Amino acid sequence: MNGKGILKGLGVTLQRFVDSYLDDIRWWGKRYYTPEGIAHRSSKNTKGTFTIQYPEEKLPVPEEFRYKPFLLYEEGQGGEKNIRCTSCGICAKACPPQCIWIVRGTDPETGRPVPQPAGFWIDADICMSCGFCAEYCPFDAIKMDHNYEVSTYTRNLMDIDELMKPVSYYAGIRPLNYAREEEARKAKEAAKAAKNQ
Repeated sequence: MNGKGILKGLGVTLQRFVDSYLDDIRWWGKRYYTPEGIAHRSSKNTKGTFTIQYPEEKLPVPEEFRYKPFLLYEEGQGGEKNIRCTSCGICAKACPPQCIWIVRGTDPETGRPVPQPAGFWIDADICMSCGFCAEYCPFDAIKMDHNYEVSTYTRNLMDIDELMKPVSYYAGIRPLNYAREEEARKAKEAAKAAKNQ
């Protein structure tokens, strides 16, 4: 019979439509805008509508999720920002699309280079979020962000002021990685101190 496939497809659509309302009744007010509801609609056991109501609802991102890079700084006693970057340029060399530019800082009195960037730019339009810059950085100064809502009306050339975020921000978005890195850093410092004694 002609049209059998169309009727079968309409039957699937009708089943989804009915299942959506039945699931709404079963969950009664907890299916949308709650972490449990989002987890349920993301599972294989969901019935009916399973889409996320973005931007009101957002899927939780895993810890290893990566979007655009940012620079880490440690907050000093007086509120000063001690940037971890030493402007070594390894991140710029490792970057496949070559979207990182660094200008090394100089001492105003002597004119000699100092281990701190005078300028640091990342062209977010070119960045492919591969994470090589964060992986190859020997000072853990550059990391990958979780913030993926960065659309703008203009080209997005991020400078050092836009890129800098505190270490506490990184610890909040990647707690397991931060704990591992701090443990390795402390072990390295202890071994260095033992060697110097």
